Amino acid sequence: MAERSFAREVERLRLGQGDVFHGEGILAVTKALLQSGVSYVGGYQGSPISHLMDVFADADPLLRELGIHFEQSASEATAAAMLAASVNYPLRGAVTWKSTVGTNVASDALANVASGGVKGGALVIVGEDYGEGSSIMQERSHAFAMKSQIWLLDPRPNLAHIVDMVEHGFCLSEASNTPVMLELRIRACHMTGRFAAKDNVRPAFTLRDAMNAPVRDTDRIVLPPANFLHEHEKIERRWPAAIDYITAHKLNERFGPDEGELGIIVQGGMFNTLARAMEMAGLGDGIGGLDLPTLVLNVTYPLVPAEIVQFCAGKRAVLIVEEGQPAFMEDAIAAALRRADVNTAIVGKGTFPLAGEYTGAVIRAGLEAFLAEHGGRAAPAPPAPPALSMAHVPARPAGFCTGCPERPVFTAMKLLMRELGPFHVSCDIGCHLFSILPPFNIGNTTMGYGLGFAGAAAFNVADAKRTISVMGDGGFWHNGLTSGVGNAVFNKSDNVLVIVDNGYSAATGGQDILSSKNAPATRSGHHRIEDAVRGVGVEWVRTVETYRIKQFKAALKEALTTRESGPKVIIAVGECMLNRQRREKPLFAAAVKQGERRVRARFGVDPDVCTGDHSCIRLSGCPTLTVAPNPDPLREDPVAAVAQDCVGCGVCGEIAHAAILCPSFYRADLIHNAGPWERRWAKVQTQVTGTLQRWSDKRRLARLA
Repeated sequence: MAERSFAREVERLRLGQGDVFHGEGILAVTKALLQSGVSYVGGYQGSPISHLMDVFADADPLLRELGIHFEQSASEATAAAMLAASVNYPLRGAVTWKSTVGTNVASDALANVASGGVKGGALVIVGEDYGEGSSIMQERSHAFAMKSQIWLLDPRPNLAHIVDMVEHGFCLSEASNTPVMLELRIRACHMTGRFAAKDNVRPAFTLRDAMNAPVRDTDRIVLPPANFLHEHEKIERRWPAAIDYITAHKLNERFGPDEGELGIIVQGGMFNTLARAMEMAGLGDGIGGLDLPTLVLNVTYPLVPAEIVQFCAGKRAVLIVEEGQPAFMEDAIAAALRRADVNTAIVGKGTFPLAGEYTGAVIRAGLEAFLAEHGGRAAPAPPAPPALSMAHVPARPAGFCTGCPERPVFTAMKLLMRELGPFHVSCDIGCHLFSILPPFNIGNTTMGYGLGFAGAAAFNVADAKRTISVMGDGGFWHNGLTSGVGNAVFNKSDNVLVIVDNGYSAATGGQDILSSKNAPATRSGHHRIEDAVRGVGVEWVRTVETYRIKQFKAALKEALTTRESGPKVIIAVGECMLNRQRREKPLFAAAVKQGERRVRARFGVDPDVCTGDHSCIRLSGCPTLTVAPNPDPLREDPVAAVAQDCVGCGVCGEIAHAAILCPSFYRADLIHNAGPWERRWAKVQTQVTGTLQRWSDKRRLARLA
């Protein structure tokens, strides 16, 4: 159950010639694939490209009608290996994942398909996740494209242009027998716009055709002696073919005047930001009209040397707008000009920051510095100091959602550390990684998706304090079963692994996985994680509900102190609250509207009992736990309070009991469409509690007097 449904939007994918398509960037990419006659699609979800997988899933009936096979791949490596279908057959295929971590996972298969080459068009749609909005290490896809000789498209963020580049991507792949990457930044994925639609195209050569008439070509397999020839083929035949296609179809674009002493070369994906920066600097209209000659590189690898030389010849200086490090494009452009004996000054890193996201303000500052040095403009005035420094802004670390079943896992872990002391905790990619931030402050390292247990592999030493590793169910099925659990069994690890089973690949948007209990009919779910870990040889396994803090704490203590050797695995089960609420809230509201009796639990804090030490907040971190003024005028500390968006998970009350805190938490059942006896009883309760409260207030006032 993905975090967003595209069930209604995917109907627009049926639009044909003469229609105008209006929608989000992700939908436009999907429509472009259908118009290109793609035979198969697959991939693994991850920001900023997660929704492309969700669109594929919701559009599966249409894909089937067109004879297109869709795989929700187990990992990026699985997705990349699908491209093997295009090696021997004229089958167009597209796969997608998050960069750069996804590309790293897929690298084995990608290197093989790039070496042997493809017959059908092979397109890799990469969500380029660079900059301050990123959740991963700051790396670019460019290096991998260069390393494996995969052509890299970076389309200008315009829906019609992106659609064209998807279609050209397949043609470029087929013209040069090379897989092609198309990278989309987060703004391109979620921008909206319109373009003239075309008819969807059924594959002329189908998967069934290939299966019924198999082709075997050992020259395409990466084995000696063929693999030694692949490198020559890349440079001597495929590269020139790619350059010819890029040039003939004018994939790179020119904006602004034809001539000028100064110019700009920009990555296609950065064009809109550059246009905005030039508008702010008085050099453009913000919608593509620019006052300086500008070359937009929608293909950032390979560069076309003749195109670069032609643009730069006769100019005193050219500004290179290339986000991120290393400066691959800047260095390649400079080298191309030197080889052609063109002495145009190349300006880039140094005028712009060496690293970091290039926002409109950053590009404007670099542009004005460039013009001050080379265009005779006055130097820009230094920016005014901010009225409010960052020192005055309170930190707001990312945290778990309201009612998240993962929060009590780390509450129990923190409580156990009070008894047994600190432990080395090896973290994993996923929602549980928020535990390294306040209020839990738990976690020492994280090495990759599904690598939580592998991250503690070196600490397999006898007679030492055991380590704790954490892994989510998404990471477990992605990579953790073999790299973590299987590895620990084989090497007789004596450490502890906690697998958080919340029912979905929650961190990537709530997609279904093998252990999902609500998987759609087109997928196979209900495969228990406990069966899988026992199947590879783990003998010590415990399954505990995450919300039962006492039980989970006891299981973790047993795992850390038992004399039994071998890996210990605790499976903490609790459905992702976001997905649970998405499913149950509409059903609850519909039932109430129809007059059915429904009960919803809410928790609160008795302000007269609360001591105001806020231990509950420090041990939970729930967004609904906050503070309120103390009703007792003799006490100054604010009391704890529960906000209105409480979902009734009960963790706050569990913590109060498990940590032996004050008994100030209470549970209230909100009854919708109550019966007559319930209404009368509620009236009596209100009268009694009101009388007692007034009596309590009188006693408090008497003490003050």
